[in-house]
Amino acid sequence: MNGSNELKKEEEEPDPQAEYEKKKQTFITRTIWTLVMIAGFFAAMFAGHIYILAIVTAIQIVSFKEVIAIANVPSRAKNLPFTRSLNWYFLGTTMYFLYGESVIYYFKHIVLVDRILLPFATHHRFISFMLYVMGSSILNSKYTNVCLLIRVGFVFFVGSLQKGHYRFQFTQFAWTHMALYLINVQSHFIMNNTLEGMIWFFLPASLVITNDIFAYICGITFGRTQLIKLSPKKTVEGFVGAWILTILFGFAMTNVLMRYKYFICPAN
Repeated sequence: MNGSNELKKEEEEPDPQAEYEKKKQTFITRTIWTLVMIAGFFAAMFAGHIYILAIVTAIQIVSFKEVIAIANVPSRAKNLPFTRSLNWYFLGTTMYFLYGESVIYYFKHIVLVDRILLPFATHHRFISFMLYVMGSSILNSKYTNVCLLIRVGFVFFVGSLQKGHYRFQFTQFAWTHMALYLINVQSHFIMNNTLEGMIWFFLPASLVITNDIFAYICGITFGRTQLIKLSPKKTVEGFVGAWILTILFGFAMTNVLMRYKYFICPAN
């Protein structure tokens, strides 16, 4: 009996050499991908503001897709048409409104003198409202006629309602708008901050990245005390070490970046 218990203990105890090799391989893999992502991050940043805005746009579309996918599963089960199409339509109208606001504000010297763009800039908010709400409308301006034939939006949503599914469909409608608010509006502010000066994008992003790196390094080096049960590999030592080192990094990086006009001056 004692022999069988000892055998079980030996099977349960992990091999120290195997654990070391596993941690070593994980560290090497993380290091390689960290360097690759940091290199890509710097390449996009120094390529110019437009590349950063493109990355932010791609991330917000992917994030919106992932959030909406959670709600699309029950919608397919209920066999409701147009749910997915309406989600993407509302994403498009929201991006049109928010992007248009930024373009008009930061590039007014271009859009307000162009004969084609002027009516869109002058009536931007009204056009956005019509895209969201109306089924069909025609806008007239003294510069040109802008004809909008829009047969989707809120009217399309109301037309897609089915008896017996009202509560579910309005829940989906609210889910979509909360996703737009949390993802797209936040991305809009990130873009505006980037256009005000690259430092407002680079510094917060670099602090998040370095905090994650420092937490991992301090955790595998000094970590002994578990931080939370939800994530058993997180340690108190890693958390405290990352907190201190991130603050020091923030002060040092701010002093470096503020010396360069590329980071502190708004986009031209």
